[in-house]
Formats: sequence, C-alpha cells, structure tokens
Amino acid sequence: MEKEQLSFDFGFLPIPKHLRYTPDGPLRFSIARNAAFGICTTFVVANLYYSQPLLIQLSLYFHVSYEEISRVPTLLQAGYAAGVVLVSPLGDLVPRRPLLLGVVLADIFFTLGLAVTHSAHVFEALSFVVGVTSVAPQILTPFAADLAPENRRASAISIIFAGLLFGILIARVLSGIVAQFSTWRIIYYIDVGLLTAVLITLYFVVPEHPSKNRGLTYLEILTSMVKLSTTEPVLIQASLITMGSNACYMNFWVTLTFILGGSPYHYSTLVIGLFGLIGMFGVSMGPILGRGIDRLVTWYAILIPTFFMAIFWAVQTAAAGVNISAVVLVCIGLDLCDAMQQVSLSTAVFSISESARARLNAVLILSNFIGQFTGTAAATKVYLEHGWRASAALGLACAAFQLLILFFRGPHCERYTWFGYQGGMDWKKMDKKDDKDKPRI
Repeated sequence: MEKEQLSFDFGFLPIPKHLRYTPDGPLRFSIARNAAFGICTTFVVANLYYSQPLLIQLSLYFHVSYEEISRVPTLLQAGYAAGVVLVSPLGDLVPRRPLLLGVVLADIFFTLGLAVTHSAHVFEALSFVVGVTSVAPQILTPFAADLAPENRRASAISIIFAGLLFGILIARVLSGIVAQFSTWRIIYYIDVGLLTAVLITLYFVVPEHPSKNRGLTYLEILTSMVKLSTTEPVLIQASLITMGSNACYMNFWVTLTFILGGSPYHYSTLVIGLFGLIGMFGVSMGPILGRGIDRLVTWYAILIPTFFMAIFWAVQTAAAGVNISAVVLVCIGLDLCDAMQQVSLSTAVFSISESARARLNAVLILSNFIGQFTGTAAATKVYLEHGWRASAALGLACAAFQLLILFFRGPHCERYTWFGYQGGMDWKKMDKKDDKDKPRI
C-alpha cells in the first residue's frame, strides 16, 4: 500500500486531509465554504472600524487632543491601502492558504497590542500595522473566484462582498455598545477572540492550492500591476467606473448627516445612525443578485445598477431636502445598486487573467480608495458652499460619468479593444468553454 503523503503549512502544521490538494481531483467549490469565507471577511474587516466610536474615550484615556487621536482611523485605512498594494498581490505568487493564516495570525498579534498598550503613539503605530494585516478579505475574494465555477463566480464574490459591508456595520454597532457600558480595551479583547475564531475557521475550510506564478519574483509581481493598470482596457474601464461609484457613495453618506441633522428634519445622532441599518437591506440582497449577474453578460450587469444609480441620484437632487421618504428610497436604492455594480465589476476584472487575479483585485481596490477620498473631499466642500441640492447634483454627474465610461466599450468587445462595439448586443451569457476572447465587460 502506498504511503499517504502529508502536507504542511509553514513546514510543520499538518493540513487536514480533506483540504489537501490533489491534481487529479481538485477540491470542489461549495456554498458552505463560500459562506465561511464571507463570515471570516466580516470579522477581519471589522477590525478597521472598531476605533471610530471610541475616539472620545481614547482621547481621554491617552490625554491627547481629539484632533490627534482622530488620526487613528486614517492610519488604519492607510495601512489597509498599503496592505492591498504590498501584501494581497502575494496571492499571485505564493500558496493562498499559508498566506491567509499568516496575515490573520499577525492581525491577532498586533490587535492584542492595541488592547494592552498605554501609549498613544504606540496605539497609532499599531493601528497602521493592523491595517496592513487586515487584508485577508482581499486575498479571499480572488481565491473564491478561482475556486468557483464560471457560472457561479459572481455569486461567490457577492457573498464575500456582503460579508465585507456587514463587517463595517457590525464593528460600529458593537464598538458603540461596548464603549457605552465598559472600557475601550474590552472591544479589542473581543476582537482578538473573534480573529482567533477566524483563524481556526480558515484552518479547517481553506483548501490547499498551489502557487500560480512560480517563475516570478515579488518585485516582478508589483511592477506587473503597473503594466496591468495601463494596458488592460477592461481593468481601466472598471477602475474609472469604480472611482465614480465610490465618489457617489461617499457623497451620499457624508452629506446625509448634514441633511438629516439640519432643516427641515433636525434628527438626533441616534436616528441618523439608524439609516445605516436601512441601507443594509440593499447589501443583504447582494448574494441573491449574484445569481442574476451570473446569467448576464457582465456589461449589462454593470449597466443596470449604474443606470438606476443615476435615477436614484435624480430623486436625491429633486427631493432629499424636501421629503424624508425620498432619502429612505435613495438610501436603499444606492446600496442595492452599489452591491450589484461592485460584484459585476469584480467579475469582469477577474475574467481578464486567472493567474493575475490578486493583482487585478489590488488595482480595483486602489480605485475604490481614490474614489472615496475624492468623493468625501468634493462632497463636503460642495455641500458647505452650495447646499444639499448641489452636492446631490454632483452625485448625479458622477453617475453620468460612469455611464459614459461604460458606453465607450460595448458588451462583446475583444480583450484589447479600447473603444467601440463588436460581436452584437446579446445580453444573456452563452455556454462557451472555448471562448478565446475573454474577458468582455
């Protein structure tokens, strides 16, 4: 009898037998594994947002100004951006299983540092590092795309995307509740426990998978991101749409507080915060919409939410400061459109190259950051100088910009076609296993 060959993580930690890679029978994709990826994403990304409701407590404890401690959320996001650029592309170079376990283990270690430190400067430095190590969701997303069959890829991505957005909400709610009744350190001890549970879950659900690009070096992986971002029409188109979409998204949520807190509504902070829960209805529909996206040519799956995004911004422009029902409608509609659009854009980008999905995802996420930054700055300035209707008109203009970029390339353009329409206008995907001209946005 042939002796069973063992596989190890980090050279010493045995990989469970049912997760070991075999070339003759690669591990099948499953809903349970996809759901586990989504849940793990929720609690990893939450790590970036626990600090936001704690800033007053932190400033009092460390005896620093609110202005100084308010750097913590910025440092977390800056670290996350650095991790997206420098860590997540490793998914195209090294096996994903040990990479995931390694970054989550590091996340636990540095989060524990946040819980025990007595120095504001150390807390700020650790916040940046925690941001760097909180990139597991950006490793899991392209990995799920690798594991899922083509006709289920959008569904797989949508579950992880929903987990990511739920993590943002859960972090703010959980942190706010704990801060109300206990010390700020407790939330980080809870976080360490949750991340430990994530680590254990990943150990038992993430399959062993070989590395993709063994002939490349880390430096070549990083430099190739620049080439991809300048030579792939689908990636450039998706990145520009993502920038516009995230600028719209931040425009709405940044100005929402001003609109609801001022005339004619004069709502309390608590009531304004509940609008985040209203928007989560749209997020929760993401996995359901993912099945529809799988049946559509990706260009149309992007067109539909982008078109309705423009409609909702038109409603916001006309009535946000007049009737609260308009705000509620737009809140639900924009989150629903954003969820469908982001999943569709990721699906289009991942179809460019199977061996470069981690790098393609990193470029797309960087576009998110650029859009969020510009949207926040522009929306705040326009609202303060010209009011809610002008800021809503800016959101409508961003939606129109996205449609313009989308219409530059038709639904069936070949990979390196920059402008124009080719191959007809069919909207439903056909089963083509030998399509040489993927991707088509």
